[in-house]
Amino acid sequence: MLAQGSLEFRISHRCPTTRARVGEIATPHGTFDTPAFMPVGTQGSVKSLAPEDLEDAGARIILANTYHLYLRPGHGLIKRLGGLHRFMSWSGSILTDSGGFQVYSLAGLRKISEEGVTFQSHLDGSRHFIGPEEAIEIQESLGADIIMAFDECAPYPSDYDYVLNSVKLTSLWARRCVEKKKNESQALFGIIQGGMYDDLREMSARDLTGMDFDGYAIGGLSVGEDKQTRDRVIKNTRDFIPDDKPVYLMGVGAPEDLVEAVMLGVDMFDCVMPTRNARNGTLFTATGRVNIKNVRYADDEGPVEKGCRCYTCCRFSQAYLRHLFMARELLAYRLNTIHNIYYYIHLMEEMRQAIEEDRFDNYRHYFYELQKKG
Repeated sequence: MLAQGSLEFRISHRCPTTRARVGEIATPHGTFDTPAFMPVGTQGSVKSLAPEDLEDAGARIILANTYHLYLRPGHGLIKRLGGLHRFMSWSGSILTDSGGFQVYSLAGLRKISEEGVTFQSHLDGSRHFIGPEEAIEIQESLGADIIMAFDECAPYPSDYDYVLNSVKLTSLWARRCVEKKKNESQALFGIIQGGMYDDLREMSARDLTGMDFDGYAIGGLSVGEDKQTRDRVIKNTRDFIPDDKPVYLMGVGAPEDLVEAVMLGVDMFDCVMPTRNARNGTLFTATGRVNIKNVRYADDEGPVEKGCRCYTCCRFSQAYLRHLFMARELLAYRLNTIHNIYYYIHLMEEMRQAIEEDRFDNYRHYFYELQKKG
C-alpha cells in the first residue's frame, strides 16, 4: 500500500445534477481551491511572468517540468540550492510531472524498455536514461508538493495491442514508483493511460487505484483525438476513480474543455494554452478569443475585456497592446500573459461559485451563449 503524502483533500460542495464539485487541497506550501487551473512553469518559470504576477492573478499552484529541469540546470543543483520553491522564489504549491510525456514527444530520439526510457537530449543530443526510480529521485530532489508516477503515453492513433502493452508498462512503473518513494512530505499521483479504448482505461484505472495513490491523473489525451472522443474517455475513466481522491486532467485546456471536464468531476488542470496564445497575440475573454494583431484594435481605447480586474485590463488599452505586439516589445508578452492567466484563474472561480450556488447547469449554458457572441 502507498504511504500517504502530505496532502489533504476535502470536498465542500457537489453539484446536484452533474459530477462537478468544489473542494480544497492542502499541501505543505499552502492550500488551493478546486477545481483549479495550474499555470505551466516548464523550466521553473511561467513564461514572461514573475511570481508576484501569478500571485496577483490568483494562482496558488503551478506546474514545473521534470524532464526539462533534469536536463537544465539539473535536479542536483536545485536540491543543493534549497529545492525548487526557493530556487524560483515561489511560496505556493508546486506539482511536477514525471517527464513521461516529454520523453513520449521525443519520438525517434527514444527507446522504451521494461526498465525505462533511453533518450537523446533535445538540447545537445546527449544520451540519458529515466525509469520510474529515476523519475521519483529527480522529483524528490526538486521538492515539489505533488509528484507524478512515471508512465508511458501511447501515441495517437495506436492499435489495441500497443496500447495494451503501454497500460501494462504504466502499471509496472507505477508500482516501482510507489516502492521507490521515500519522502512522505510529497503526495504521489498515479497516471491512468489506455488511449481511446474504454476497456483499457478501465484496466489502467483498476490497476492504479489498487495501489492507493494520493490522487489520480487522466493522461494520454490532447494528443490529436477529437473532442467527442476526449469527453467520452474522460467520462468513462472518471467512473473508475475513487470519489474521495483528487482527479487531474493532464494537458487539456481550452476554456470549453475545462467547463466540460469540471462537469464530469475533474478537479485539477494544466495547459500551455493561456501562455502560448498570449505570446502569439491571442487573448481569451468571456465572449471568445481576441486576436490583438487585428487592425480593428489600432485605435481602440477600451480594455481587452470590460469588467476584467487583471492588471492589464485595468491599466492598458487594446490600442497599446496591439502597438506593443506589432513592435515586438517584450512588455507585450508579459501583459498578454497576465490577462490570459487571470482569465483562466477567474474562469475556475466562476465555476466554483456556480457549483456552490447549485446553478452550474445554468452557468454552463450561459458560458456557451457568451462564447457565441464573440
